[in-house]
Formats: sequence, structure tokens, C-alpha cells
Amino acid sequence: MMPVTNQLPASIDATLEMLSDGDYVAGRALATVLFLSLKMQRPLFLEGEAGVGKTEIAKVLAKALDRPLIRLQCYEGLDVSSAVYEWNYPAQMLEIRLAEATGEDDRSAIERSIFSEKHLIRRPVLQALEAPGGRAPVFLIDELDRTDEAFEAFLLEILSDYQVTIPELGTIKAEEPPIVIITTNRTREIHDALKRRCLYHWVDYPAADVELEIVRRKVPGCHNELSRQVVAYVQKLRQMDLFKSPGVAETIDWATALTELDRLALDPETVSDTLGTLLKYQDDIARIEGSAGRELLAEVKADLAAAV
Repeated sequence: MMPVTNQLPASIDATLEMLSDGDYVAGRALATVLFLSLKMQRPLFLEGEAGVGKTEIAKVLAKALDRPLIRLQCYEGLDVSSAVYEWNYPAQMLEIRLAEATGEDDRSAIERSIFSEKHLIRRPVLQALEAPGGRAPVFLIDELDRTDEAFEAFLLEILSDYQVTIPELGTIKAEEPPIVIITTNRTREIHDALKRRCLYHWVDYPAADVELEIVRRKVPGCHNELSRQVVAYVQKLRQMDLFKSPGVAETIDWATALTELDRLALDPETVSDTLGTLLKYQDDIARIEGSAGRELLAEVKADLAAAV
């Protein structure tokens, strides 16, 4: 079981150990920038291809530090009402009608009542600033590149002072800044002004030995030879000109699927039948099916045999 603590790691080695205890296989560079982010109370900006484990870092961190994980999933059109707060309009209308029914005519009292905290719906940003339970949460801002520049500018203001102003209630400021993890798949460039507020790390596809360790941790029931073949096959796929190379998440899914099918090693038929767990675009699947897939598998097995 992964140990939990309220204490931040005291060193880079302790950060590496914390990630490892959470079954996250990280290099020293990532552990260093994460350690510094925690010590300096600066947001950590993680960039990389989809499926390489950026989001998982926030999950492991929240569990290891026993902090709430608050996730803001970004998307096109995300606005303040969805990200920060909004008012419970049906409840406010009901309160106005009740006031009218009871003869309440003090407009100031009615306004104070309908714009009180009981009618405030807290969205992820406000939840992160208010530190539920007295513990600053891990605030994951996931796939920031999916939003537009207007929301990015608004977020920059929040991250500068860790506060937000609600006109009817005033300014709400975090007593303790949340641990902020920002991820992006680089579908568009994020403005330099926001990046300057953060520490930065590029999360790349792992080397073969690292990915093999990940598979062994995440899919412990996978046969050793199958794990080696799966990782070697995926590593070769990433060298091809595919529309979307498989990430670590897809490697884990494929190893899990093959284990559920009781496979001990790869064969052409099994590869062809299960490509949908590894590749998510038909053009990519069509390239690998048939003779190309068999040749690739033959190369993988020859390479592994030569390495023994």
C-alpha cells in the first residue's frame, strides 16, 4: 500500500521515492522539478504528447500527500461560470417568490439573502482556493491547450495572487496556495506570460527499460516475455510515421487486454485482433495490419532474441 503523509518530500531522492511508491516511474529530472515546484510553491507546467503520464503525476501526488485532488478539465468554450463559480438561479428565484409571498419588502435584505454563500455553486477554481478540510489541495488544470486565450489570461490572474473576486461577496483569497499542476498536449502554444509563472517539464515517451518497468508495475499479471514483446513493439511503432503514436496509457491497456486473453507471447493474429486497444485511428491500424504488422513483429522478436 502506498504510504501517505501530509509532509512535502524533503529532497529530490524523497520525491523519487514518493513517486515510485505510487507506481509512477520517473526520471531524476522530473523528480527535481516536482520537488522544486513544491518547495517554491510554484505551479508545475507539464507538456507532452497525450498518454505519457502527465495527469497521473497529479493523482499520485494527491494520494501520497493525502490532499484532495481537484481537477479542472479544460475544453473549448470553458468560461468563468463553469470553471470558477455561478449562482444557483432556481434557488434564488424561489427565495424571491417566498419573500414576496410573506410580504418582505426590504430589497436590501432580499438581495443579501439571494446573493449569500448558500446559493453559491463552487466550481473547481473556487474549490481549490478555499482549501476544503483545511488542507491545500492538488489542483490539476488538465489540457489547458483546449481552452482559448481569454480563459488563459483569466487563469493567469488567478495564479498570480491565488484569489478571485465575486462582485456580490468580495475577494476570496487562498490561505495556503494549492499545489497546481498544469498539463497541455501542445495542440496550441500557451502564452509565455503564463509559462513564466510556472516551473516547466517536458514529459516524453519513456525509454524501453522504463516503459517495461511501468508495465510490470501496472500489469503485474502480464507474462514477462509478453511484457518485453509488447514494449518493444510499441517502441518500434513510435518510430513510424503514424497519425497518433501510442502513449504509455495505450501500452498498459494493450498489455492488460493481452493478459485478459491469457496470451504468453505475441503472434500476428493476436496483434491484428487487438490493435484497437493500442491505435485509435483507422488509417494507423490499416498500416499495421497484414504484412507490415507481421514484419514488425518479426523484427521485434529478432531484436529481443539477439539481446539475450
